[in-house]
Amino acid sequence: MGNRRRVLVVEDDVTIAGSIAARLRAEGFDVDLAHDGPAGVASAEAHRPDLVVLDVMLPGFDGLEVCRRVQAARPVPVLMLTARDDETDLLVGLGVGADDYMTKPFSPRELTARVHALLRRFERATVVDGAVLAVGDLEVDPVQRRVRRAGEQVHLTPIEFELLAYLAARPRAVQPRERLLAEIWGWGEAAGTRTVDSHVKALRRKLGADLIRTVHGVGYALEVPA
Repeated sequence: MGNRRRVLVVEDDVTIAGSIAARLRAEGFDVDLAHDGPAGVASAEAHRPDLVVLDVMLPGFDGLEVCRRVQAARPVPVLMLTARDDETDLLVGLGVGADDYMTKPFSPRELTARVHALLRRFERATVVDGAVLAVGDLEVDPVQRRVRRAGEQVHLTPIEFELLAYLAARPRAVQPRERLLAEIWGWGEAAGTRTVDSHVKALRRKLGADLIRTVHGVGYALEVPA
């Protein structure tokens, strides 16, 4: 029992929440349920889950506020659920600490695959030797998991950090979206490349638009700032 992972599902639709919980329990997870914003934050504080599945639209206060409060207390992977495939909403979600998102409706099978991939990525050490990576005025410390640009510390979500560290370890080298998806998210298919694009946009917003170059039709490369 001590090795079982705990997932908190915060979803106001009782039917959807029950379906997600049943699927995750069948996969061997311990699952806690909350159906509004305040209850979600309280459950995260009480049970310290290994991962949170979080709906955006919630009574009390929304999932974005839940994510802010949960991440402020303790970094934890967050898979956000949204009823709208709106890029602005998705970027806001990533900006407050979500690591991945799914648009309703979704298959329970895909959700559990995302949960497993996020947990693997969160628990696995970054593929670098531990030395601080310095690219121009950017510094990435894989041991302390800290990022600075021009001396200013920048807060990144766990997945954003992994993506930046992967690119920073290979400056100027173009990384295809499919490779990033496999290495950072652990997905063996190319269907989620928009997830890569959304996280790159979030990194640009936090670190500056000049840092990551888009290679159209291929992927991204970390540039050495002038």
